[in-house]
Amino acid sequence: MPTTQAVPAVAPSKSTPFFRRPFRIIRENARVYGLLNLAAYGLLAIGFAVGMIFPELPAARAQTLETDGTSDLISSVLGSAPLFALLIFAVNVFRLSLATIILPSLIVPFAGLAFFGYWAVETGITLVQSTPVGWVAMIPHLLTVLIELQAYVLILLGAYLLGRNWLRPKLIGAPTRRRGYLEGLKSIGFLSLPALALLVIGAIWEAYSLLYLVHPLSQLLL
Repeated sequence: MPTTQAVPAVAPSKSTPFFRRPFRIIRENARVYGLLNLAAYGLLAIGFAVGMIFPELPAARAQTLETDGTSDLISSVLGSAPLFALLIFAVNVFRLSLATIILPSLIVPFAGLAFFGYWAVETGITLVQSTPVGWVAMIPHLLTVLIELQAYVLILLGAYLLGRNWLRPKLIGAPTRRRGYLEGLKSIGFLSLPALALLVIGAIWEAYSLLYLVHPLSQLLL
């Protein structure tokens, strides 16, 4: 959480190599980074536990995905792993990273953290499966969850630093809230670089594992 002394935690010096700046931000905010990891994975686990206790909730979520066209959209690209990976990446970047975390935080401090918390619980519920084939699919999908959640944690850290520096600019030595806001935007920009790399890896793994690993395994169960 906010420290009691002003440190340039979100504005790495210009002497720091560009590719190292995200890691410097993480290192200088290690405690917050750890808490965000705990919150993200913890809320997902809570949602999963709730879905196990109340099986009607995952069934309702599955029905929602059917009625809102999500399942049809996925089915339309299942024949092509590159297209499937591109769809996954687009959803993760625009719908989750931008619309759920970043954009709300640009308007209301820390709003993206709250929206993401709701999404994490809801996603945990959705992960509960009702068929043997579904549980088989969860085996490789666990790695997808680990990778993509880590990307979101990086973006959450940026959203947190934006809100903190916006409301308490003196913590980073900024003279005004406007300056603190701009420094927060820089943090989001730097942290988005490794986050995007993780989302690319996660999308590729999810698409290819579902098509070429889960599908053959599921055929053995049918």
